[in-house]
Amino acid sequence: MAKILVTGGAGYIGTHGVRSLQQAGFDVVILDNLVYGHRALVESVLGAELIVGDTGDRPLLDRIFSCHDITAVMHFAAYAYVGESVHDPAKYYRNNVVGTLTLLEAMMAAGVQQFVFSSTCATYGVPQEVPIPETHPQAPINPYGASKLMVERILADLSAIGAIRYVSFRYFNAAGAEPDGSLGEDHSPETHLIPLVLLAALGRRPSITIFGTDYPTADGTCIRDYIHVSDLASAHVLGLKYLLAGNPSDVFNLGNGQGFSVQEVIEAARRVTQRPISVLLGDRRAGDPPILVGSSAKARAVLHWQPQYADLETILTHAWHWHQRRHG
Repeated sequence: MAKILVTGGAGYIGTHGVRSLQQAGFDVVILDNLVYGHRALVESVLGAELIVGDTGDRPLLDRIFSCHDITAVMHFAAYAYVGESVHDPAKYYRNNVVGTLTLLEAMMAAGVQQFVFSSTCATYGVPQEVPIPETHPQAPINPYGASKLMVERILADLSAIGAIRYVSFRYFNAAGAEPDGSLGEDHSPETHLIPLVLLAALGRRPSITIFGTDYPTADGTCIRDYIHVSDLASAHVLGLKYLLAGNPSDVFNLGNGQGFSVQEVIEAARRVTQRPISVLLGDRRAGDPPILVGSSAKARAVLHWQPQYADLETILTHAWHWHQRRHG
């Protein structure tokens, strides 16, 4: 049984990635500093080995690779708050770039070549065409996106000399929860639209704020491509299997190929929850493109990836069940 090191495996997307790896028959070791991760979910739901530590800790990484027969690394660990990255860019470059480079150097020293990277559509910046293909120019407009683009360049350069082979997933807005309600989104602070809307529906927040109503969209609010977190996780397993089969490094978008505005998400949440949701109007946030919708045709063709939960109301329903269980 191949053993996979999953960094950030106690976080939102990471826990779903670990679940999918386990279901596919892989053994998993998690490395997470628990800044945003949840020890309880790892111990009570996943039952995987958890090592508490940071990707920037080279001695710890060397011990992990010497004590475990690691076949590949799946790298979810990153800071991912766009607004925070604008106000504290050094934090993002240190963690997302330097931390990842340290991890890659430890991998190479241990002779581990396969790397699945959690990248982002934020590397594209403001889109010139929609849906966005992988060939779209990358011109990030915030330090978060820039940090991920820097890692993509590092990966390409290392792959070019045969040091590693990688799959990089540029994905759009992760949302939803495990359909059985055992795993879901629980950030502190929470900045993602869908959990904020559902917390307002639960009465845990007084309202939801729409940041910007003057974008060049039909209702003036931002449009995003929401992808179910379980579909994201299944793609990561397919990407890993692609590498283990000896295929070359590659980059894939992960999205549903359709966008929904902030206002449309709120209206759909009202239908799903059957609860009133109070809305406030605010100014635009720095670093927010008006529209982000991706083409995942390449992932479907090459990896044979097929999203199971593409419908917005299904995504909201699964997230609602999680939040009711977690916070109701």
